[in-house]
Amino acid sequence: MTPVLIKICGATSAGEMELLASAGADLVGLWHGVPGGRADLPLAELAALAAAAHRTERLRPVLVTFLNDVGELSVALTSARVDWVQLHGYQPPGTVRALKSAGDFTVVKVVHLGAKTAKGAGTCPELPLIPSYERAGTDLFLLDAAAEDGRIGSTAQQVDGHAVLEVVERMTRPFLLAGGISGDNRADYRAVLEHPLFRGIDVDTAAKDPGSGWIRAERVTAVVRGWRAGDDGTRAGTGV
Repeated sequence: MTPVLIKICGATSAGEMELLASAGADLVGLWHGVPGGRADLPLAELAALAAAAHRTERLRPVLVTFLNDVGELSVALTSARVDWVQLHGYQPPGTVRALKSAGDFTVVKVVHLGAKTAKGAGTCPELPLIPSYERAGTDLFLLDAAAEDGRIGSTAQQVDGHAVLEVVERMTRPFLLAGGISGDNRADYRAVLEHPLFRGIDVDTAAKDPGSGWIRAERVTAVVRGWRAGDDGTRAGTGV
């Protein structure tokens, strides 16, 4: 069994890089171009934290953004020495195509599903565009929950496993799973884990202290242990 790739999102300090690497995470999401986001980073801080991630020799930084301006994104990625970008908004396939032409970037495109407990659970507005995203060069998809009020990103709401499988049947590229992922709900997604395109998880809320919002070692460790149960070793590298 290929060990589950674990991405922790919304880091804001160099100390969190060592913490994440020691706990067994593989990818760290650094926010830039997320207006009003509690973990949004100016470009200089993005570059500093990306450098701290590289120094761990384990973590790969991922720029997480709502930006759609390819020129602005290319500058941010290049100056911060980040080669993975997660398009978390509703950027069109053309943005993916332009990014792939602009540099040797790995593009993760988020697609949004209605939350498990919400009206319209499982609906996916990007579903008809999945073939276009793939033709544009998307390397991975990330399936995340959209709240009933339209909020996207860090909603802490789960998606339904059956709805996930219906969406990924339209895909030929690997995918990550997000949306209310915690250390104790792997069993809810047993069939998703068995899908040949499944690569790992993206976690935000469950990795953080509810009061301070800081990433906590014990919470990350719980996620790693919970989702790598049954894996035959520690993941080496972050290839997809």
